[in-house]
Order: sequence, then C-alpha cells, then structure tokens
Amino acid sequence: MDHTNHTLLKEVILLGFSTDRKVNTSLFVILLLIYLITVIGNVLIIFIIIVSSKLHTPMYFFLCILSFVDLCNSSTIVPRLLSDLLSSRRSISLGACAVQFYIILLMVGTECLLLAIMAYDRYVAICRPLHYRILMRWSVCYCLTVCLWIGSFMMFVFPPLVSPVPLCNPNQINHFMCEILAIIKLTCYHLYSSELMILVICFLSFLLPFVFILGTYFCILSSVLKIHSARRSKAFSTCTSHVTVVVLFYGTAMILNFGATSPYSIDHGKYISLFYNIVCPMLNPIIYSLNNTEVKDELKKKKVVLHDLP
Repeated sequence: MDHTNHTLLKEVILLGFSTDRKVNTSLFVILLLIYLITVIGNVLIIFIIIVSSKLHTPMYFFLCILSFVDLCNSSTIVPRLLSDLLSSRRSISLGACAVQFYIILLMVGTECLLLAIMAYDRYVAICRPLHYRILMRWSVCYCLTVCLWIGSFMMFVFPPLVSPVPLCNPNQINHFMCEILAIIKLTCYHLYSSELMILVICFLSFLLPFVFILGTYFCILSSVLKIHSARRSKAFSTCTSHVTVVVLFYGTAMILNFGATSPYSIDHGKYISLFYNIVCPMLNPIIYSLNNTEVKDELKKKKVVLHDLP
C-alpha cells in the first residue's frame, strides 16, 4: 500500500464532454429533449398501468417498477449534467457526488435484477401457463419486489458503503457524472483491489442475471416452437419488448464494466455511459408502448376519454 501523503478531496471537477460553448449548447438542447421524452414516457407508462385495471397483472406491475427505476436514474444524472453544460466551473461537492454515486449504483443494480425477474415472469406465462396464477400470485410479486430492492442494495451499494476508499488529488475526472469507473481513478492507493471488487460485482450482478435470462428464453423458445402458429406470434410479441430492452441494457453495461481497466474504457467510457444511463431510459417506454398492443389500446382509450371531456 502506498503510504505517501495525499490531499483528500472536498470536491470533484467533472470535465464533461467539451469546453466549446457551441458544442455544449447543442448538447444541452439534445439532452434536454431526451430528458423530457424520458420523463413524459415513463410517467405515462406508470400512469396508464395504475389507472387501467386491465393492466393490473404481474407483467405490467414489473414494467411499472422498471419505468420508476429509469425515471430515478435519469433524474439523478441529467439535471446536473444540463447545469454543467451551461457552467464554466463543473465542480460537485464530495457529498453530492457520493449521493449521485450510490443512487446510480442502486438503480442500475435494481434494473439488472428486475430484467431477470421479468424474464422469469414471461417464462412462467409461456412455459407453465396453467400454474401462472399460483406461481406469480400477488404475494409472490410483492416478495420478489422486496427481494429486488434489498438484493440490489446489498450487492451494489453495501460493499462500497462499508468499505469507502479515500479520494485524493488531482480532483478532475474525465466524465459527466460520479460513476464508479470514473471515481475509482481518484483513489489514493493502488487500484488492483478496487478493480477486482468491480469485476466480482459485475460478475454477480450482470453476468449471472444475464445467463439466467438466456436460460429462460431458451426454454421459452423451445416451448413456443411446439405450439400452434396462431398462438406462436402472440407469445413472441409478449417477449419482443423485453428482449430488446435486455440487449440494450446488458450489452452496453457489459461493454462498459467488463472493460474497466482497458484504455478504451478510460477514453470512451463516458460515451457508453451516456447511452447506457440516459438514452436507454428514454427508449424503454417507447419500446414497450410501440411493441405492446395492450398498452397501445389503453393509451388510445385514455386519449379518447380526455378528448371527450368538456
């Protein structure tokens, strides 16, 4: 361990994307538009699921949680980023940085496990339809939700919370948010143990759920190929949205986290994070609303009701 003297940090300076005012202004407009679409899309999904009794099923219950997680994750990052794009000094206090850091970890961890639970829900619905009401009864859904949040906290937030590492100068990071792969570069001591911890957490939280999702969809595909062609398309349609979200989320997450020590990650990690943490939460409600007949029907009904109001 390095025992040389270090100056502990009181604030962190986020370098962001550019120092050019025109570039930052353009990014501000684009990211503001993305954030507005994210908020409107996810709030609309949550609202439709809550007010529509037809959508009071486990699948939409977990979709409602997914929209809430995306909304929280995006709102933790984007408002601060928008402010920094219009500011000449992009400093953030260590306390505010820590809050952002832990919220992002919690939301990302929750989404990892939530997508696995949603895959299990589709597996039961398609592969064991006669037992669906028993295996996915509301008491089970609530229990899974509690386990989801507790598991996310214990796997993602608890390890760095109980074993914090001191941060030292220089206090600049080549990023737009307090993400773990950026903050780890500011540690006072050698990075090997910290990077090893990241790889272990990534294995447990990303790779294992992803393998579980692949296994469930292998079973789903085997079952779907055995049923009548008329029911086959309906079964596939209920999985298309989830598969798309899984590919977007896990694809970018694995590229970002399993390449933690590579030069590519250092130079381009913030651009992958931009898609992973900001663009994906915008795309999720669009994907689910465009590919889901029931959601589109409920949206049309609510549009007609609102139109008929005096």
